[in-house]
Amino acid sequence: MTWRMPSETAPHERTWMAFPRPNLTLGESEADGDRAREAWTAVAHAVAEFEPVTMVVDPVASAHARSMLGGHIAQVEAPLDDYWMRDMGPTFVVGDDGALGAVDWVFNGWGAPAWASWEHDREIARFVAGQVDVPVVSSLLVNEGGGIHVDGEGTVLVTETVQLDPGRNPYADRARVEDELARTIGATKVIWLPRGLTRDYDDFGTRGHVDMVATIPSPGRLLLHAQNDPEHPDHEVTRELRAFLETQTDAAGRRFDIIDLPAPATLRDEHGFVDYSYVNHLVVNGGVIACGYGEERADAAAAEILAEAYPGREVVTVDAREILARGGGIHCITQQQPAVAAAGSEEGDR
Repeated sequence: MTWRMPSETAPHERTWMAFPRPNLTLGESEADGDRAREAWTAVAHAVAEFEPVTMVVDPVASAHARSMLGGHIAQVEAPLDDYWMRDMGPTFVVGDDGALGAVDWVFNGWGAPAWASWEHDREIARFVAGQVDVPVVSSLLVNEGGGIHVDGEGTVLVTETVQLDPGRNPYADRARVEDELARTIGATKVIWLPRGLTRDYDDFGTRGHVDMVATIPSPGRLLLHAQNDPEHPDHEVTRELRAFLETQTDAAGRRFDIIDLPAPATLRDEHGFVDYSYVNHLVVNGGVIACGYGEERADAAAAEILAEAYPGREVVTVDAREILARGGGIHCITQQQPAVAAAGSEEGDR
Protein backbone atom coordinates (compact mmCIF):
# COMPACT_ATOMS: atom_id res chain seq x y z
CA MET A 1 0.00 0.00 0.00
CA THR A 2 1.21 3.49 -0.86
CA TRP A 3 0.10 6.18 1.58
CA ARG A 4 -0.26 9.95 1.13
CA MET A 5 -1.07 12.66 3.66
CA PRO A 6 -3.61 15.03 2.08
CA SER A 7 -3.28 18.76 2.39
CA GLU A 8 -5.12 20.27 5.34
CA THR A 9 -7.25 22.09 2.74
CA ALA A 10 -8.72 18.80 1.51
CA PRO A 11 -12.26 18.05 2.76
CA HIS A 12 -12.51 16.78 6.35
CA GLU A 13 -14.74 14.17 7.90
CA ARG A 14 -14.17 15.71 11.34
CA THR A 15 -11.65 17.26 13.70
CA TRP A 16 -10.27 15.44 16.73
CA MET A 17 -9.31 17.15 20.01
CA ALA A 18 -8.45 16.17 23.60
CA PHE A 19 -9.96 17.89 26.65
CA PRO A 20 -7.67 19.42 29.29
CA ARG A 21 -7.06 17.29 32.36
CA PRO A 22 -5.04 18.08 35.52
CA ASN A 23 -1.28 17.99 34.94
CA LEU A 24 1.79 20.19 35.23
CA THR A 25 0.96 22.51 32.32
CA LEU A 26 -2.71 22.98 33.21
CA GLY A 27 -1.83 25.25 36.14
CA GLU A 28 -1.82 25.11 39.91
CA SER A 29 -5.26 26.53 40.68
CA GLU A 30 -8.82 25.74 39.72
CA ALA A 31 -8.94 29.14 38.02
CA ASP A 32 -5.96 28.13 35.87
CA GLY A 33 -7.77 24.97 34.88
CA ASP A 34 -10.95 26.86 34.11
CA ARG A 35 -9.12 29.21 31.75
CA ALA A 36 -7.58 26.28 29.88
CA ARG A 37 -10.86 24.40 29.62
CA GLU A 38 -12.62 27.54 28.38
CA ALA A 39 -9.98 28.05 25.69
CA TRP A 40 -10.16 24.47 24.42
CA THR A 41 -13.96 24.62 24.51
CA ALA A 42 -14.02 27.86 22.51
CA VAL A 43 -11.91 26.25 19.79
CA ALA A 44 -14.13 23.15 19.73
CA HIS A 45 -17.26 25.25 19.35
CA ALA A 46 -15.67 27.35 16.60
CA VAL A 47 -14.64 24.25 14.64
CA ALA A 48 -18.07 22.67 15.14
CA GLU A 49 -19.65 25.50 13.16
CA PHE A 50 -17.88 24.04 10.10
CA GLU A 51 -17.46 20.31 10.71
CA PRO A 52 -18.03 17.64 13.38
CA VAL A 53 -15.70 17.54 16.39
CA THR A 54 -14.87 14.52 18.52
CA MET A 55 -13.21 15.17 21.88
CA VAL A 56 -11.16 12.53 23.69
CA VAL A 57 -11.81 13.00 27.40
CA ASP A 58 -9.92 11.54 30.35
CA PRO A 59 -12.40 10.11 32.89
CA VAL A 60 -11.14 12.57 35.52
CA ALA A 61 -12.26 15.45 33.28
CA SER A 62 -15.58 14.00 32.11
CA ALA A 63 -17.80 16.15 34.34
CA HIS A 64 -16.19 19.38 33.13
CA ALA A 65 -16.33 18.18 29.52
CA ARG A 66 -20.02 17.30 29.67
CA SER A 67 -20.97 20.63 31.22
CA MET A 68 -18.86 22.78 28.88
CA LEU A 69 -18.98 21.07 25.49
CA GLY A 70 -22.70 20.54 25.12
CA GLY A 71 -24.43 17.88 23.11
CA HIS A 72 -23.10 18.79 19.67
CA ILE A 73 -19.46 17.90 20.51
CA ALA A 74 -19.04 14.10 20.46
CA GLN A 75 -17.05 12.75 23.41
CA VAL A 76 -15.16 9.48 23.86
CA GLU A 77 -13.29 8.48 27.00
CA ALA A 78 -9.67 7.37 27.24
CA PRO A 79 -6.87 7.96 29.78
CA LEU A 80 -4.66 10.95 28.95
CA ASP A 81 -1.45 12.51 30.22
CA ASP A 82 -1.79 15.76 28.26
CA TYR A 83 -4.13 17.22 25.66
CA TRP A 84 -2.24 18.15 22.47
CA MET A 85 -4.07 16.05 19.91
CA ARG A 86 -1.95 17.19 16.96
CA ASP A 87 1.11 15.63 18.52
CA MET A 88 -0.09 12.50 20.31
CA GLY A 89 -2.89 11.62 17.91
CA PRO A 90 -2.62 9.89 14.55
CA THR A 91 -1.59 11.53 11.31
CA PHE A 92 -4.30 10.48 8.87
CA VAL A 93 -3.28 9.32 5.41
CA VAL A 94 -5.05 8.03 2.31
CA GLY A 95 -4.01 4.90 0.45
CA ASP A 96 -3.70 4.46 -3.27
CA ASP A 97 -6.97 2.51 -3.04
CA GLY A 98 -8.72 5.56 -1.57
CA ALA A 99 -8.96 4.09 1.93
CA LEU A 100 -8.11 5.98 5.11
CA GLY A 101 -5.18 4.99 7.35
CA ALA A 102 -3.67 6.41 10.53
CA VAL A 103 0.06 6.80 11.11
CA ASP A 104 1.06 5.93 14.66
CA TRP A 105 4.33 7.76 15.31
CA VAL A 106 6.27 6.96 18.46
CA PHE A 107 5.40 9.66 21.00
CA ASN A 108 7.75 10.37 23.91
CA GLY A 109 6.55 13.71 25.22
CA TRP A 110 8.47 15.91 22.74
CA GLY A 111 11.87 14.35 23.23
CA ALA A 112 11.52 12.80 26.71
CA PRO A 113 11.94 15.93 28.87
CA ALA A 114 12.14 15.27 32.60
CA TRP A 115 8.79 16.94 33.33
CA ALA A 116 6.67 15.03 30.80
CA SER A 117 4.74 11.77 31.06
CA TRP A 118 3.32 9.92 28.06
CA GLU A 119 2.24 6.48 29.27
CA HIS A 120 -1.33 7.12 28.10
CA ASP A 121 -0.75 9.64 25.33
CA ARG A 122 1.43 7.21 23.37
CA GLU A 123 -1.67 4.99 22.98
CA ILE A 124 -4.02 7.70 21.67
CA ALA A 125 -3.13 7.37 17.99
CA ARG A 126 -4.17 3.71 18.00
CA PHE A 127 -7.21 4.53 20.15
CA VAL A 128 -8.43 7.12 17.64
CA ALA A 129 -7.71 4.79 14.72
CA GLY A 130 -9.84 2.18 16.48
CA GLN A 131 -12.67 4.65 16.94
CA VAL A 132 -12.59 5.38 13.20
CA ASP A 133 -11.99 1.70 12.38
CA VAL A 134 -9.08 2.29 10.02
CA PRO A 135 -5.75 0.45 9.70
CA VAL A 136 -2.75 1.68 11.67
CA VAL A 137 0.42 2.54 9.78
CA SER A 138 3.06 1.79 12.42
CA SER A 139 6.25 3.85 12.54
CA LEU A 140 9.36 3.68 14.72
CA LEU A 141 10.08 7.36 14.06
CA VAL A 142 9.58 9.59 17.09
CA ASN A 143 7.56 12.41 15.56
CA GLU A 144 4.55 14.61 16.20
CA GLY A 145 1.90 16.04 13.92
CA GLY A 146 3.02 19.57 14.78
CA GLY A 147 6.44 18.72 13.41
CA ILE A 148 5.27 18.31 9.80
CA HIS A 149 3.32 20.34 7.25
CA VAL A 150 2.47 19.01 3.78
CA ASP A 151 1.08 20.33 0.50
CA GLY A 152 -0.64 17.06 -0.42
CA GLU A 153 1.59 16.71 -3.49
CA GLY A 154 4.72 15.25 -1.91
CA THR A 155 6.25 18.28 -0.16
CA VAL A 156 6.77 18.21 3.61
CA LEU A 157 8.26 20.86 5.91
CA VAL A 158 10.22 19.65 8.94
CA THR A 159 12.86 21.11 11.27
CA GLU A 160 16.31 19.71 12.00
CA THR A 161 15.84 20.21 15.74
CA VAL A 162 12.72 18.00 15.87
CA GLN A 163 13.15 14.89 13.72
CA LEU A 164 16.94 14.85 14.31
CA ASP A 165 16.59 15.66 18.03
CA PRO A 166 18.78 13.24 20.06
CA GLY A 167 15.95 13.03 22.60
CA ARG A 168 13.67 11.73 19.88
CA ASN A 169 15.70 9.88 17.26
CA PRO A 170 19.31 9.55 18.46
CA TYR A 171 20.28 7.16 15.66
CA ALA A 172 18.48 8.88 12.79
CA ASP A 173 19.98 10.95 10.01
CA ARG A 174 18.30 12.88 7.22
CA ALA A 175 18.22 9.94 4.82
CA ARG A 176 16.54 7.62 7.34
CA VAL A 177 13.96 10.25 8.28
CA GLU A 178 13.23 11.02 4.63
CA ASP A 179 12.78 7.34 3.82
CA GLU A 180 10.31 6.97 6.68
CA LEU A 181 8.36 10.08 5.68
CA ALA A 182 8.16 8.71 2.14
CA ARG A 183 6.81 5.39 3.43
CA THR A 184 4.27 6.82 5.88
CA ILE A 185 2.97 10.07 4.38
CA GLY A 186 4.14 9.92 0.76
CA ALA A 187 6.78 12.64 1.00
CA THR A 188 8.94 12.98 -2.10
CA LYS A 189 10.57 16.29 -1.12
CA VAL A 190 11.57 17.05 2.48
CA ILE A 191 12.47 20.66 3.29
CA TRP A 192 14.61 20.86 6.42
CA LEU A 193 14.15 24.16 8.22
CA PRO A 194 17.15 24.74 10.49
CA ARG A 195 15.14 25.62 13.62
CA GLY A 196 11.90 26.90 15.12
CA LEU A 197 10.91 29.89 17.27
CA THR A 198 12.87 30.94 20.35
CA ARG A 199 10.20 30.18 22.98
CA ASP A 200 9.90 26.66 21.63
CA TYR A 201 13.31 25.78 23.10
CA ASP A 202 12.23 26.54 26.68
CA ASP A 203 11.55 23.67 29.11
CA PHE A 204 7.95 23.20 27.99
CA GLY A 205 8.65 23.70 24.27
CA THR A 206 8.72 21.21 21.42
CA ARG A 207 12.25 22.13 20.25
CA GLY A 208 11.12 23.67 17.01
CA HIS A 209 7.75 22.51 15.67
CA VAL A 210 7.24 23.76 12.15
CA ASP A 211 3.55 24.54 12.70
CA MET A 212 4.55 27.62 14.69
CA VAL A 213 6.78 28.82 11.85
CA ALA A 214 5.46 28.04 8.38
CA THR A 215 2.63 26.32 6.55
CA ILE A 216 1.61 25.62 2.95
CA PRO A 217 -1.83 27.10 2.17
CA SER A 218 -1.61 25.82 -1.40
CA PRO A 219 1.11 24.16 -3.47
CA GLY A 220 3.86 26.63 -4.27
CA ARG A 221 2.94 29.11 -1.53
CA LEU A 222 4.14 29.49 2.06
CA LEU A 223 2.76 31.42 5.00
CA LEU A 224 5.73 32.40 7.18
CA HIS A 225 5.80 33.83 10.68
CA ALA A 226 7.40 37.28 10.64
CA GLN A 227 8.62 38.95 13.83
CA ASN A 228 9.20 42.54 12.78
CA ASP A 229 10.34 43.94 16.14
CA PRO A 230 14.15 43.84 16.46
CA GLU A 231 13.81 43.62 20.25
CA HIS A 232 12.48 40.06 19.92
CA PRO A 233 15.03 37.29 19.24
CA ASP A 234 12.72 35.85 16.59
CA HIS A 235 13.32 39.00 14.53
CA GLU A 236 16.60 37.50 13.38
CA VAL A 237 15.29 33.92 13.43
CA THR A 238 12.43 34.62 11.03
CA ARG A 239 14.66 36.56 8.66
CA GLU A 240 17.10 33.68 8.52
CA LEU A 241 14.25 31.26 7.89
CA ARG A 242 12.90 33.45 5.09
CA ALA A 243 16.34 33.64 3.45
CA PHE A 244 16.59 29.85 3.66
CA LEU A 245 13.11 29.19 2.27
CA GLU A 246 13.73 31.55 -0.65
CA THR A 247 16.36 29.04 -1.84
CA GLN A 248 14.05 26.02 -1.64
CA THR A 249 11.78 24.31 -4.16
CA ASP A 250 8.81 22.03 -3.60
CA ALA A 251 8.19 18.50 -4.89
CA ALA A 252 7.18 19.89 -8.28
CA GLY A 253 10.34 21.98 -8.55
CA ARG A 254 8.62 25.33 -7.90
CA ARG A 255 10.18 28.11 -5.87
CA PHE A 256 7.85 29.30 -3.14
CA ASP A 257 5.74 32.43 -3.13
CA ILE A 258 6.37 33.42 0.51
CA ILE A 259 3.69 35.42 2.34
CA ASP A 260 4.66 37.01 5.65
CA LEU A 261 2.27 36.69 8.60
CA PRO A 262 3.43 39.43 10.99
CA ALA A 263 3.43 38.68 14.72
CA PRO A 264 1.33 40.85 17.05
CA ALA A 265 2.96 43.65 19.02
CA THR A 266 3.19 41.76 22.32
CA LEU A 267 6.78 40.73 22.96
CA ARG A 268 6.74 39.19 26.43
CA ASP A 269 4.60 37.49 29.01
CA GLU A 270 5.50 36.57 32.59
CA HIS A 271 7.80 33.79 31.36
CA GLY A 272 9.78 35.69 28.72
CA PHE A 273 9.56 36.30 24.98
CA VAL A 274 6.31 35.00 23.52
CA ASP A 275 5.89 32.89 20.40
CA TYR A 276 2.51 34.37 19.41
CA SER A 277 2.08 33.13 15.85
CA TYR A 278 -0.77 33.41 13.38
CA VAL A 279 0.76 30.57 11.36
CA ASN A 280 -0.62 28.16 13.96
CA HIS A 281 -4.17 28.06 12.56
CA LEU A 282 -6.48 25.20 11.59
CA VAL A 283 -8.08 24.91 8.16
CA VAL A 284 -11.59 23.44 8.31
CA ASN A 285 -14.36 22.81 5.77
CA GLY A 286 -15.17 26.26 4.45
CA GLY A 287 -13.21 28.08 7.12
CA VAL A 288 -10.02 28.86 8.99
CA ILE A 289 -9.82 28.92 12.80
CA ALA A 290 -7.18 31.52 13.62
CA CYS A 291 -5.33 32.36 16.82
CA GLY A 292 -6.18 35.71 18.37
CA TYR A 293 -4.01 37.59 20.85
CA GLY A 294 -6.26 40.38 22.10
CA GLU A 295 -4.81 42.93 19.66
CA GLU A 296 -7.61 44.14 17.44
CA ARG A 297 -5.47 45.61 14.68
CA ALA A 298 -2.96 42.75 14.47
CA ASP A 299 -5.64 40.05 14.73
CA ALA A 300 -7.64 41.70 11.95
CA ALA A 301 -4.58 42.09 9.71
CA ALA A 302 -3.74 38.41 10.15
CA ALA A 303 -7.32 37.40 9.38
CA GLU A 304 -7.17 39.42 6.17
CA ILE A 305 -3.96 37.68 5.08
CA LEU A 306 -5.43 34.27 5.90
CA ALA A 307 -8.61 35.06 3.97
CA GLU A 308 -6.51 35.90 0.91
CA ALA A 309 -4.40 32.76 1.31
CA TYR A 310 -7.49 30.54 1.64
CA PRO A 311 -10.00 32.07 -0.79
CA GLY A 312 -13.63 31.22 -0.19
CA ARG A 313 -13.11 30.33 3.47
CA GLU A 314 -14.47 32.24 6.45
CA VAL A 315 -11.78 33.21 8.96
CA VAL A 316 -12.86 32.94 12.60
CA THR A 317 -10.48 34.25 15.26
CA VAL A 318 -10.45 32.63 18.72
CA ASP A 319 -8.43 34.02 21.63
CA ALA A 320 -5.51 31.61 21.94
CA ARG A 321 -3.44 33.24 24.69
CA GLU A 322 -4.35 30.60 27.28
CA ILE A 323 -3.38 27.88 24.80
CA LEU A 324 -0.04 29.55 23.95
CA ALA A 325 0.67 29.96 27.67
CA ARG A 326 0.61 26.17 27.95
CA GLY A 327 2.91 25.51 25.01
CA GLY A 328 1.05 25.61 21.71
CA GLY A 329 -1.72 27.07 19.57
CA ILE A 330 -4.96 26.11 17.86
CA HIS A 331 -3.25 23.86 15.30
CA CYS A 332 -1.49 22.04 18.14
CA ILE A 333 -4.72 21.01 19.90
CA THR A 334 -6.56 19.78 16.80
CA GLN A 335 -6.12 17.02 14.22
CA GLN A 336 -8.11 16.75 11.00
CA GLN A 337 -9.53 13.49 9.71
CA PRO A 338 -9.78 13.59 5.88
CA ALA A 339 -13.03 12.73 4.14
CA VAL A 340 -11.77 9.79 2.14
CA ALA A 341 -14.46 9.91 -0.53
CA ALA A 342 -13.20 13.37 -1.54
CA ALA A 343 -9.62 13.28 -0.31
CA GLY A 344 -8.23 12.92 -3.80
CA SER A 345 -10.11 15.97 -5.10
CA GLU A 346 -8.71 19.08 -3.50
CA GLU A 347 -8.82 21.58 -6.34
CA GLY A 348 -12.12 23.12 -5.25
CA ASP A 349 -10.64 24.01 -1.87
CA ARG A 350 -7.56 25.87 -3.03
